[in-house]
Amino acid sequence: METLTGERVGLRTMTPEDAPAIFALFSDPEAMRYWSYPPYTELKQAEARLARDIAGAAESVVLPWGIEQDGTLIGTVTLHDLNLSGGRAELGYLLAKSRWGQGLAQEAVGLAIDHAFSTLGLRRLEADIDPRNLASQKLLERLGFVREGYLRERWCVAGEVTDTALYGLLAREWSSK
Repeated sequence: METLTGERVGLRTMTPEDAPAIFALFSDPEAMRYWSYPPYTELKQAEARLARDIAGAAESVVLPWGIEQDGTLIGTVTLHDLNLSGGRAELGYLLAKSRWGQGLAQEAVGLAIDHAFSTLGLRRLEADIDPRNLASQKLLERLGFVREGYLRERWCVAGEVTDTALYGLLAREWSSK
């Protein structure tokens, strides 16, 4: 898997040694507020995620990157449900809350989008977000995604039923924002 480099962040392959950093990211209740599953409570959940992602990358069904800044893992960007023959993938991302509001997520996600369209030759990316997550909504829209749908009561996370807003971006609409 390629390492991608931006002005302030890079995307790199994650390893089992990243488990403590992944646990720190995915166990933060505020960062995980709008995810489709609850925050991690044990390190072994991060270890299992990394093992699945590494295996999925070997099979070309997922491309998981760690977002790195100054040698520190500060988030993740993932192309999942990757369908090369169908020309599509889903996009997911998470950034440490200490790095919110600095434009780092936009840069990191932009690197992944460039790779998806230019290197992988995909024609479509999709993102599924909780419509209450206004920061994520604004990020996707700044990157050119269009809201294409709304699924009511799609998820039940820790007893809370939530909706989903579906966003899509076509390769022909992407201009390396």
